[in-house]
Amino acid sequence: MSTTPDNAAIAPHRGNDWLEEWDPESPDWDRKLAWKTLWVTTFSLTLAFIAWFLVSALAPVLNDIGFDLSKSQLYWLTAMPGLAGGLLRLVWTFLPPVIGTRKLVTLTTLLLLVPLVGWALAVQNPETPYAVLLLLGVFAGIGGGAFSGFMPSTSYFFPRSKQGVALGVQAGVGNFGVSIVQLATPWIIGFMLLGGAFATAVGAPQRVVDDSTGAVSEAYYQNAGYAWVPMVLIGAIASWMLLRSVPVRVTRVRDQFDILKNKHTWLMTLLYVITFGSFSGFAAIFGLLIKNQFGSDVFGADGINPLKYAFLGALVGSAARVIAGPIADKFGGARVTLISSAGIAASAIFAALQLNPSSADQFPPFLWGMLALFFFAGVGNASTFKQMPVIFERRQAGGVIGFTSAIAAFGPFYFGIGLATFSPVPLFFAWSALAIVGVAVTWWYYARAGAEKPS
Repeated sequence: MSTTPDNAAIAPHRGNDWLEEWDPESPDWDRKLAWKTLWVTTFSLTLAFIAWFLVSALAPVLNDIGFDLSKSQLYWLTAMPGLAGGLLRLVWTFLPPVIGTRKLVTLTTLLLLVPLVGWALAVQNPETPYAVLLLLGVFAGIGGGAFSGFMPSTSYFFPRSKQGVALGVQAGVGNFGVSIVQLATPWIIGFMLLGGAFATAVGAPQRVVDDSTGAVSEAYYQNAGYAWVPMVLIGAIASWMLLRSVPVRVTRVRDQFDILKNKHTWLMTLLYVITFGSFSGFAAIFGLLIKNQFGSDVFGADGINPLKYAFLGALVGSAARVIAGPIADKFGGARVTLISSAGIAASAIFAALQLNPSSADQFPPFLWGMLALFFFAGVGNASTFKQMPVIFERRQAGGVIGFTSAIAAFGPFYFGIGLATFSPVPLFFAWSALAIVGVAVTWWYYARAGAEKPS
C-alpha cells in the first residue's frame, strides 16, 4: 500500500507533528482526520481573510473619524494588503512540506494578531502617519499569505475525487471572512467591547462626522481589530492541539520549483487571476468605489452608504464558491470555468456602463452587475481548484495551488493601484477583455473535445 502521496518516499519521522504514513487514495483512508483538519484550518483561514480585508472595511470611513487622506491615498491603502498578500503567498506556498500543517497553521494564526491589534491602535489616533498606515496594510497581507499554505495542506489529506468539495468548502468558507469583516465592522463599532477598567484599556470612542449633514456621533472603530483577538487565540490553540502533518516527498524548497517549467502552471495561474483576482480585487475596493461614485460626496444626502452594501459582493462570491465545488466535481472543472470566465466578462461590461451616474437612483443596476461579477468569480474559484488536482500529480498540485493563489492574491493591489491611477471604466473594460482571453484558454486546453488536459 502506498503510504504517502503518489508513492512518495516516506519522510523521516520528525516528531509528533508528522504522521508516519498517509494514503488518501486508499479505501480505508482516515476520513475523520481529514475532515477535522479541514474544519480547523478553515476556521483559521476565515480569520486570516478577516485580517486581510480589515483595511477594506476601515478605509471608507477613515476621513470621517478625523484622518485627512486623498482618494489616491485611500486606494493605495487598500492595495497594500494585496501586494503583501501576494508576496507572502509565494513564501507560504512552499512551507507545507517543510514545516508541516500543524506548525504552519498555528504560527500563521498567531501572526494575525499583528495587523488586528495594530489597526485597533491606529484608528484611535488621526495623527497616525500615513507611512504607518501603509505598513499596517502590509501586515494585513499576512492573512492573504495564509491561503497558499493552508490550501495545499488540506489537499494532501483528501483523495482526488473529494478535492473539489473539500477545497471548495475551505476556500469558500474562508472567503466568507471578507464579507464577515465588512458586515460586522459597522455593527461592532457601535458598542463598548468591555466595561469598567477594561474599557479604558481598549480606548475611548472616535468622533464620526457625517459628510452630508455635519452630524457628529461616536463609534469604537478599534473594535474592528480587537473583536477578533479571542477567536485568533482559540484558532491557534485548536490548531496546535488537533492538527497533524502529512509526510510528502519534497522537503527542500528548491525541489518544488519544477512546477514553473510546466506551461499548465502558467495557464491555470491566468485563469485563477481572472477568477480569484476578480473576487479579491473588487472586494477590496468595492466600498471605496461605491463611496466615490455614488456616495454622499457626490450626491449629498441622497448618496449611498458604502458600509451597507460593501459586504454583499464577498458574501455572494463566497457562497458561490461553496456551491460550485460539488458541481465542478460532477460536471468537470473546465466546463464550469468556461461559464465563469464568460460571466465575469459580461458582468464587468455591464457594471462599467453604470459607472457615470447622474443620480444615486442609478445605484441598483450597478450593484446587480457587481453581484453577478462576484457570483461568477466565486464559481470560477471553485472550478479552477477542481482542475488543478486533475491536471497535476498530487505533490505538484499542492505547489501549483499555492503558486496560482499567490499571483491571484495581488488582485487588491492591481485594482487599488488601477483606481488610484485611472478612472474605473477603463479598468472594468480591461478586466472584461482578460476574462475573454480566459474563455479561449479554457476551451482550447481543457474543455473542448480532444483538449490537451481535459479537466
